[in-house]
Amino acid sequence: MVLGTRIKAKSIKIATMEDLSVLLFRVEEEMRGVAYVSSTLPTEEINKTAKIQFFFRTFSADPKVQVGIFVAFLTMYLISLSGNTTIAVIVQINHSLHIPMYFFLANLAVLEIFYTSSIAPLALANLLSMGRTPVSIPGCGTQMFFFVFLGGADCVLLAVMAYDRFVAICYPLRYTHVMSWPLCVELVVGSLVLGFLLSLPLTILIFRFPFCNNNEIYHFYCDMPAVMRLACADTHIHKTALYIVSFIVLSVPLSLISISYVFIVAAILRIRSTEGRHRAFSTCSSHILVVLLQYGCTSFIYLSPSSSYSPEMGRVVSVVYTFITPILNPLIYSMRNKELKDALQKALRKF
Repeated sequence: MVLGTRIKAKSIKIATMEDLSVLLFRVEEEMRGVAYVSSTLPTEEINKTAKIQFFFRTFSADPKVQVGIFVAFLTMYLISLSGNTTIAVIVQINHSLHIPMYFFLANLAVLEIFYTSSIAPLALANLLSMGRTPVSIPGCGTQMFFFVFLGGADCVLLAVMAYDRFVAICYPLRYTHVMSWPLCVELVVGSLVLGFLLSLPLTILIFRFPFCNNNEIYHFYCDMPAVMRLACADTHIHKTALYIVSFIVLSVPLSLISISYVFIVAAILRIRSTEGRHRAFSTCSSHILVVLLQYGCTSFIYLSPSSSYSPEMGRVVSVVYTFITPILNPLIYSMRNKELKDALQKALRKF
């Protein structure tokens, strides 16, 4: 009896030790498993994310409305292409326009052509297909990169044009010396480089996100705020980075433009003749209108608090600076600039 009790106790003790060993073994394996999962999860998420295809939300479920919007977008796109191409060609073929102001204007027109072309084709295809045109992650990232790159270069170039007007009006006798052709080329190249340096890291940062099953972008192109809403991860840091970059791209050039025009207005007020004042102001008024349109719309989208961001309103405002503003730029410059208007009329008479 005593022997049986001892054997039973011993077996219980052994069983308890075995259970403890098994428990420790399982804990160790679970810890290894957690480490393994944490090390392999990003790769799995990347592989899963790479297979995702985005779709753009339609403006309306009615095919007739979609066709109407398609016709409007296509018309605006073609007008933008023809208008900006005309300005670039007129400046190129007319030797009287081979001065820094029109050199910058021609480069702005070329930027607008590529800027609109990075958005319009995919948007038009999506309108015709009723939102069934897919875009891959790399395709969306490429569109976003060129949109931010060209838009950022556009903003910097507008600041360069303001500086050109500042030198022309405030220091007219030194204008040709200060605004030399090597400097003009460097300023344009610098605008492109700054746009590139701001666009590339931000695009890479956003597309490191894992994206969830919701793949419908509430927009007509891969805009940053709209794409970030689809990420299944904490986007607080990325939203902060987007805000900082947007603030740099918009506020710094706008501050330089504002400072330039403070000195320009002071110089214009010192001009005694009314005709001289009118001529000086006419060379700046078209640029001011373009700046207000460009910076007003983009500031509304990218500098507004994320809590107040409305996808529907963002999509409507985006139509203004992606389709309407590129149309208005050549119209504003051609209508309010006498030299460009005369050169355009001469070119039309030849045809």
